[in-house]
Amino acid sequence: MKNLILIRHAKSSWDAPLIDKDRPLSKRGINDAHLMAANIYEHLPDSYIVWSSTAQRAKNTAYIFAANLSIPLETIVFKDDLYTFDEKSLERTIKSCDNQFDNLILFGHNDAITNFVNTFGSHVVENVPTAGFVSLSFEEDNWKEIGKGKTEKLLFPRDLKKYDPPLTGKPIY
Repeated sequence: MKNLILIRHAKSSWDAPLIDKDRPLSKRGINDAHLMAANIYEHLPDSYIVWSSTAQRAKNTAYIFAANLSIPLETIVFKDDLYTFDEKSLERTIKSCDNQFDNLILFGHNDAITNFVNTFGSHVVENVPTAGFVSLSFEEDNWKEIGKGKTEKLLFPRDLKKYDPPLTGKPIY
């Protein structure tokens, strides 16, 4: 059995005139990444490997999750192939995972993540939002052979935020 956790990078900033790959996280993105990382531990397997896109916003998201989950930074594998918005490219990269690893956590981008989840998961999702967490399981023992799997858990920042609509309508963490 193979297990895949897809985490979309947190909200990025458009404040500086940078190329897309170099955009950092926004303040909301940083807060959402910390909020999500603090609430996913029970949904993680006992052991796993971590891959991340080389885009700055994905790397920063991975670093925040690593800090909150005590994942050694040197164990995160940064892959240029994960800087993709295409689900077929994402699929090829996932299927290249070494079979000695049964559990993979991946930090990446939309539309690739949402489309991958809708193709390989058992639950259709309109959109995996920034900092969104999706856990999928597959019956296959070989990454190259994964097919339709089961959506085990969907967790998005909005699920963890409490709102105070009568007063300000702003999130309260």
